Amino acid sequence: MIRDLPTFMRGSSILNQVFNAEGRQFDKQGYRILDIHRQMNLETATWALDIYEREHGIRVDRRKPYEERRSVLRSRIRGTGLVSADMIKAVADSYTNGDVDVDFLGYILITFTSRIGRPPNLVDVTQALEDVVPAHLRIEYAFRYLTIGEISTRTIEEVQGMTLGKFAGGEAVGN
Repeated sequence: MIRDLPTFMRGSSILNQVFNAEGRQFDKQGYRILDIHRQMNLETATWALDIYEREHGIRVDRRKPYEERRSVLRSRIRGTGLVSADMIKAVADSYTNGDVDVDFLGYILITFTSRIGRPPNLVDVTQALEDVVPAHLRIEYAFRYLTIGEISTRTIEEVQGMTLGKFAGGEAVGN
């Protein structure tokens, strides 16, 4: 704005102070507008997650990391319509980044294929699937654990540094 002034007015300290103050206010408004744009996208939203959760009937829990909260929301959004293997996979994938297989075997088997051990937000996954799968269909979960072949290529120090959750039977049921 200072450049738009006549040359003789550009040196005025009063006008420069006014324009600097206005410039800071414009910058703040610009940042606020950018933040609102970020809140309009589920993948970048932070404070607006509360609004999305209430809108979709999800209990707001600010103790959970943003990504877990986004996973619950993605699942709820994807989990509407006719129940199919693709829909169930889409709901589970929203938590596991596409790392599940879904099989109908008289019941529904959800197999976590690439993550070793149980996902940290398994409670959220099971709740989301129970919300979309008809009550008469049982859901079972299968997890991937380290194989003897995978362990045999590692050093003793590497194996000692692994958590028990990476080994079958290493976690208590329900954890």
